Amino acid sequence: MTAPLNHPLPLLDLDVLRTFVAIAETGSFTTAANAVFRTPSAVSMQIKKLEDILGRAVFSRDARSVSLTTDGEMLLGYARRMLAINREAVSKFIVPDITGVVRLGSPDDYGERVLPHVLKRFAQSHPSIAVDVVIDQSSNLRRRMDDRTLDITLLTNSFKVSMEGTEVLLTEPIVWAGAKGGCAHLREPLPVSLWEEGCAWRAGALEALGREGRNFRIAYMSAHTAGQRAAIMADLAVAPLPKSFLGCDMVELSTKDGMPDIGTYSVAMIVSPEASPPVQAAADHIRAAFEVFRETGRF
Repeated sequence: MTAPLNHPLPLLDLDVLRTFVAIAETGSFTTAANAVFRTPSAVSMQIKKLEDILGRAVFSRDARSVSLTTDGEMLLGYARRMLAINREAVSKFIVPDITGVVRLGSPDDYGERVLPHVLKRFAQSHPSIAVDVVIDQSSNLRRRMDDRTLDITLLTNSFKVSMEGTEVLLTEPIVWAGAKGGCAHLREPLPVSLWEEGCAWRAGALEALGREGRNFRIAYMSAHTAGQRAAIMADLAVAPLPKSFLGCDMVELSTKDGMPDIGTYSVAMIVSPEASPPVQAAADHIRAAFEVFRETGRF
C-alpha cells in the first residue's frame, strides 16, 4: 500500500542496515552477530524491526540456511550505498584533522582502475594524510605485509588460494577476452596473452587450458593491464580478464567459441592488525568504493 504524500515515511536505522548487510554477506545470523558485536537474538530482533517497517520479508530462512528474498536483494543495494555514503559524510566532520602516512599496496590492474577514484576522494576528506602507493604482484604485496613495510594492500586471489587473514571485497568471473570481430581464438595453436607468474588470472587460465587439453602458445606477456589490452585489441591473442574489465572493443569468448571455463577470482584486502587511524580511514574508503562497484558496476 502506498503511503499518503503528507505522511512521513519511516527512517531506516543505519545500524540495522549494517546488520542486514552482514547477514546477506555471511549467510548466517550467528556469523553476522559476531561481525557486528551483537548477540544472535539481538540481530534477529533488528531484522524483525526492519521487516516490520518495510512490511516485507527480506530473508528466507530454513533450518540450514538464510537467503535473501527478492525484496531483500533490492534492499541490499540501497543498504550498501547508504552505509558507504554515511561513512564518507561522517569522515568529513569527525576525522578531517587526522594526520600521518598510509603505505598502500595494490596489483597493477586495480592500481590503475580503482586507486585514482579512491585516492581522489580520500584526499578530499583527509587532506593531511599522505599516501605512499606501491604497485607489485599480489604474492610480493603479501610478503611486504608480512614484513610490515605496508599498512594495507589489495590482492587478487584465485578461488583455490587460501583467503585466511584477508577481507574479500569482490568475487567475479574470469573470462576469455578477444577483440570484437577478431579471430585469434580460431587459430591453432591458440595464441594467449598472459601476466607474469603468480597472477590469479594466469593460473586459472592455464589450468583451464590444461584441463581441456587445448593446444596453445604464449604469444604475448605483460605485467601491465595496458599491455594485455593492446594484445587483445590488435587481435594478436586472447587473454583471461575479469568480466568487468571488458571494454566495448572486446568480447567475452565462451565455451560456444571453443574456450574453456576459467572460474572466478577474488579481490581481497589485508589491513595491518596495528592499523593507525589514517590506515583505518583509508581501508574504509576502499570498502566504500567496492560497495558502490558491486551495486553500480562503476568505481
